[in-house]
Amino acid sequence: MAKGLIWATAEDLARNRGRVLSLYRQILRSLNSPDLPLNLAARLSKKAEVRAIFMLAAEEQSLHNIEDLIDTAEIESCKSIQELKRIHSYIVKAIPSLSTQQLIYTKIFSSCAAISPSTDLSYAHSLFTQLQNPSISLYNTIIRYFSRCKNSEDSLTALLFYRELLVKGLFPNCYTYPFVFKACAQSGALREGEMVHADVIKNGLVSDLYVVNTLMRLYAVCGVIGAVRKVFDGSPQQDLVSWTTLIQGCVDMGYWKEGVELFFDMCGAGFRADGMTMVVVLSACANLGDLSLGRKIHDYMRDQKVQFDVFVGNALVDMYLKCGDANISWKVFDEMPVKNVVSWNSMISGLAQQGKYKESVNVFRMMQSRGTKVDDFTLVGVLNSCANLGMLELGKWVHAYLDKNQITADGFIGNALIDMYAKCGSIDEALRVFEGLKCRDVYTYTSIIVGLAMHGRGERALELFREMYRMGIEPDGVTFVGVLTACCHVGLLDEGMNLFLEMFRVYHIKPQTEHYGCMVDLLGRSGLISEAEKFIKSMLVEPDSFVWGALLGACRIHGKVELAERVMEKLVKIQPEEDGAYILMSNIYSSASKWRGSLKIRKAMKERKIKKTPGCSSIEVDGVVHEFRKGDNSHPKTKDIHMFLDAIAGHITFNGT
Repeated sequence: MAKGLIWATAEDLARNRGRVLSLYRQILRSLNSPDLPLNLAARLSKKAEVRAIFMLAAEEQSLHNIEDLIDTAEIESCKSIQELKRIHSYIVKAIPSLSTQQLIYTKIFSSCAAISPSTDLSYAHSLFTQLQNPSISLYNTIIRYFSRCKNSEDSLTALLFYRELLVKGLFPNCYTYPFVFKACAQSGALREGEMVHADVIKNGLVSDLYVVNTLMRLYAVCGVIGAVRKVFDGSPQQDLVSWTTLIQGCVDMGYWKEGVELFFDMCGAGFRADGMTMVVVLSACANLGDLSLGRKIHDYMRDQKVQFDVFVGNALVDMYLKCGDANISWKVFDEMPVKNVVSWNSMISGLAQQGKYKESVNVFRMMQSRGTKVDDFTLVGVLNSCANLGMLELGKWVHAYLDKNQITADGFIGNALIDMYAKCGSIDEALRVFEGLKCRDVYTYTSIIVGLAMHGRGERALELFREMYRMGIEPDGVTFVGVLTACCHVGLLDEGMNLFLEMFRVYHIKPQTEHYGCMVDLLGRSGLISEAEKFIKSMLVEPDSFVWGALLGACRIHGKVELAERVMEKLVKIQPEEDGAYILMSNIYSSASKWRGSLKIRKAMKERKIKKTPGCSSIEVDGVVHEFRKGDNSHPKTKDIHMFLDAIAGHITFNGT
């Protein structure tokens, strides 16, 4: 036995209480050390002696003094469940007194609840079950703990604890309900939330603002916007959180205009918006596509000096891009003091959606030069731009990046890869990507079917369409556009007609003008011009330029001048400023040697100031796309290009070929 470590009487223990406390704290600090046995051996001859100290203390001292022996700071400073478990394990061995353990368990449990719930849910649950007669405060803690879980099944556990406290006769308070509502919102448990709402009314807590706000959020998350408004109007007081929750509920449900109107009502009620509110309102403006309204909201933010953080900056960039003002979005982007991956993604995808694919790729390269790590959304945006620019080399680089970083090319990325390869002319590579995907959905099949249709591989497109049926994947409207286009390219008239009929009869997809246009094109290519005209007359929707344009194209193929003139009248009414129909009609007249008609069309174009869109070709060299338009000499190497072309032409002439 080590000298001076065990005291025979309570007086000895009281005299040496400071030494016991110091020793215990030192042991707790040693728990994180890998050489714990050595540290203990340096001070103790037997581990049982330490247990004896605390057994004697438990017998002779009051519970208040025993609690003092526990260093709560050591427990509260734990950063992980593992640290708490080590302390818990030691206390079980060192302090056999159940009453003392209960006090310590309460402290450990409180510390456990302060740590992220994703670490060890079962430990928190088991620890709580060891507490004898837990108070409402402890029930609030465990409910809060599980309400933070992202998994809906785990968050529902909070409701079980809520039910348990009711069974035990405890009364929930204003700290209980917010976390119960949060758990319901996390798991989408609307019915259970409504039942708890009834309890709130019974217990007279409907006037508590914190309870009201979390209840509003529950209804908003579950999409019951009428209930959100009813709770809001029924509350005796509202704060900024109340207004923001109501506005966000409307915006999330697609009531963007109403959300903005509520924002102005909030301002009229004397509330000053913060960054969170402005992000929601800017999202509504973006979805409305209302640039004037967006600028008005931006002016409000400047006047009220709303904090310009990364979230507000991202929302502004997204709003201006979706409203069509890329210049202001660039300015906001450049002024952002901090940018995250979402900031870059907003610019990349926003510019691509506006058709500014070159600028989108340039932003991506700038992002790389700044060392910002890309994510899935970045790569999808870049692949979209590559597809529309025909930048095969950059698209291949993205594919190689995925392989190098072991990123699975499933979902949106896989679909974007298929689309990129197909539009860049590498349909075989697109097929290889498709066949390598483990998870395929309707978008995957649609991408490859449309790509195969573009490349004239109608039979293969139809094979994959039939495979969709066997796999139990329902096609959508875009899928049918692709498969009908495939029928057009290979002249499968009967197959196309059957598919068009199946679209509504089997899949309950109402045909749109794109589908009718495909059918008109299919009939026209097959030489059935009269049938195509009758088909248009039988349409259930008003034919647009796509449908009439398909018929005009068929008239050009088969030399139907009179019908083309009637179709041209329809097209001019729908799109009087578009040059395509005029050029096509002029060519129809020229092919039929009706030069006066061709001259008349060109004269009409001149009178209406309609200019022919110049032809454009492009080529990718070393990752850079070079565009060439008719009569355009803006390329920096125009002279060298012309000299080289002249040399080729001279060589051909000299060799007589």
